[in-house]
Amino acid sequence: MSPDARQTVLRPTVEAHLLGRVEFDACLSLQQRLVYEASGSNCGNIALLVCEHPLVVTVGRQGSRSHIHLSHHELVSRQIDVRWTNRGGGCLVHAPGQLAVYPIVPLEKWSLSVGGFLQRLQQGLAAALADVSCQADVRPGRFGLWAHTGQVVAVAAAVKNWVSYYGAYINVSPALYPFRWVQSDPIDLSPMTSLAADRRRPVRMAGMREAVVRRLSEAFGCDRYHVYSGHPLFRPRHGASHVYPARVG
Repeated sequence: MSPDARQTVLRPTVEAHLLGRVEFDACLSLQQRLVYEASGSNCGNIALLVCEHPLVVTVGRQGSRSHIHLSHHELVSRQIDVRWTNRGGGCLVHAPGQLAVYPIVPLEKWSLSVGGFLQRLQQGLAAALADVSCQADVRPGRFGLWAHTGQVVAVAAAVKNWVSYYGAYINVSPALYPFRWVQSDPIDLSPMTSLAADRRRPVRMAGMREAVVRRLSEAFGCDRYHVYSGHPLFRPRHGASHVYPARVG
């Protein structure tokens, strides 16, 4: 094998796991396990978890109880769990139809600052939205993406031992009424919307997942990405794996 071929084989890749619908707490446990493994590894591979969550409200470091418009009694009667988290961002609703994107990136091995990581994450997500004909805008000094009718992507990441987890949430086609129960953007007071609502036509979740994996691989400079159905910690055996070259440019 030539030196160039060996370099290609050893170059870090994105290992993407399509998890389907996963409980928030179970997915967080998996992220923490992957963060631990990444912090002790020298390979530099990026693990990317892509999934949907059942209805739950999470509150990040910039959120507060005042951003939840429902009373304790209403939360209980609607059977809505609230999770207080150490991620960035504020108060968010998660529901089926929203795509959760969790890149586990060893920042030090990639020579990335936290800000540099967030910029690449946002760049990849914006490119993925453009692939489904949604022109999303950024706002100065903030992370996230906004379409004509409101915010469609919330960026909410965390870092532990210089490894990223959490990440971003793309509203593809969720029912929007639960998003009125919280104030996700207390700065500009913009509402959360969805790609389907903004485009006024359906958006295929499968197409959005494929675009996210491909565009994030490009944004982080990975030449290849591997896509798996599920994850060994959620299934007794590995799901099917496919390897794709990442399109650059």
